Amino acid sequence: MENTFTLVERDDGIAILTIDVVNESMNTLKAEFAPEITEIIAEIKANKTIKGLVIISGKADSFIAGADISMLDACQTYEDAKALSQQGHEVFNELENLNIPVIAAINGACLGGGLELALACHQRVCTDDPKTMLGLPEVQLGLLPGGGGTQRLPRRIGIAKALDLMLTGKQVRPKQALKMALVDDVVPNTILLETAVNMALSGKRHARKATQSMVDKALETNTFGRNVIFDQAGKQVYKKTQGNYPAPNKIIDCVRQGMEKGIEQGLLAEAHHFAELVMTPESAALRSIFFATTEMKKETGVADDVKPQKINKAVVLGGGLMGGGIASVTINKAKLPVRVKDINQQGLSNALAYAYKLINQGVKRKHMTPAVRDNIMAKMTTTVDYTGVKDADIVVEAVFEDLALKHQMVQEIERECSEHTIFASNTSSLPIAQIAEVATRPENVIGLHYFSPVEKMPLVEVIAHAKTSPQTIATTVAFAKKQGKTPIVVQDGAGFYVNRILALYMNEAAQLLLEGNSVDGLDKALVKFGFPVGP
Repeated sequence: MENTFTLVERDDGIAILTIDVVNESMNTLKAEFAPEITEIIAEIKANKTIKGLVIISGKADSFIAGADISMLDACQTYEDAKALSQQGHEVFNELENLNIPVIAAINGACLGGGLELALACHQRVCTDDPKTMLGLPEVQLGLLPGGGGTQRLPRRIGIAKALDLMLTGKQVRPKQALKMALVDDVVPNTILLETAVNMALSGKRHARKATQSMVDKALETNTFGRNVIFDQAGKQVYKKTQGNYPAPNKIIDCVRQGMEKGIEQGLLAEAHHFAELVMTPESAALRSIFFATTEMKKETGVADDVKPQKINKAVVLGGGLMGGGIASVTINKAKLPVRVKDINQQGLSNALAYAYKLINQGVKRKHMTPAVRDNIMAKMTTTVDYTGVKDADIVVEAVFEDLALKHQMVQEIERECSEHTIFASNTSSLPIAQIAEVATRPENVIGLHYFSPVEKMPLVEVIAHAKTSPQTIATTVAFAKKQGKTPIVVQDGAGFYVNRILALYMNEAAQLLLEGNSVDGLDKALVKFGFPVGP
């Protein structure tokens, strides 16, 4: 049987521990790995010729993407879940207590349990690859970091920054990680191992110190200041969650206990709260959504034997907010050239300005250089007539909700484009079958309903009418996924899916209003219930 962990000692005395989970595209930590890791650590301790240890991934694109979530479903009781957390504590403590330098060499996703393992190492080096991301996203599953993350992260980067990462689940890029001292160096992937080996050979067992602002330093070095941070974090959490999610407050409590009573007490609190959260209905529901979303990524909307046609170029009709948003996710996420067509130059200027504003945020946040932004923007071209659209594989129509105008668009696209070009309408209310009535190729007509603002809302509805071909559905679903969306295939019924549900919700709100309830009261009640905005 192939092993997940391979230990190789080099001539210079540095041992390389490679993690490569068999038959998986990404490395994830599983409970059954604990005995294997413990055995390897014992082997390292016994070998006096080993001067340092480098932990690296055998996968091309991931260090460790987190713990295997499915093992949480196997936990029948609080005690089962607590034992899982404590097992992680024991293994990572053993790693941290090795008397040789232990270096994590990180390329690709280093999330959840993966980052907790890296934090248990004495130093960390990561690559500058765009796929390299570090974070503790457990809160998004209604959980908290259960492998010592609530204790080691604040001690590494400071309480305020650690709470920000753990309470939001946000992921940081290499440059940000270096700035906050989450990693000690950032290098190209080609010299990752070499750099890690040199760090181990230096004999240092301490990471570089995190630089903190004077305010953070003043607050974090005394009980009163720390209480201010924890109280502010609690208020921010309540504002966002309305008390509907237990995990954030338990994260704050773990950090508070660890900083006030020491790391041992903090780890006890972490294991206790982790186990409590695993058993909550909130976490069960969020984990269910996670698994469903993962399954959705495999969904094509049609039978498995129907393959989508390749999309090399898209056209967007209409330069309004929707058109500009659709164009921006096409060039930025899907990396496809897009031609925007509008009836006047002003509409085209607006679409370009809107896309530029969205993509330039990456430059402002230092996620990309101006040169990369300009290369992305170069994929977006404009026209007031139909020049440069002949080779379009898909046309997304985002014009006014007027059936006659949409009929005109269908006819013009059939005239100007090729016979395989898909016509996708971003209508929110008009039946797709009606839009397709004037088409000579109705099998190419489909609905592709985005939500505003396009760049932020993950859902899109793919609406097939009776004559839409399976290949058109498969191609449209694949296109939406490339744009970073979660597409759902729905039938051509009134309101499609989202507005059909929304109609009942708004109708009930109207009934309550007629019964004498106030608009403000209704909105507050629904936000308190858990909706991001009221009716």
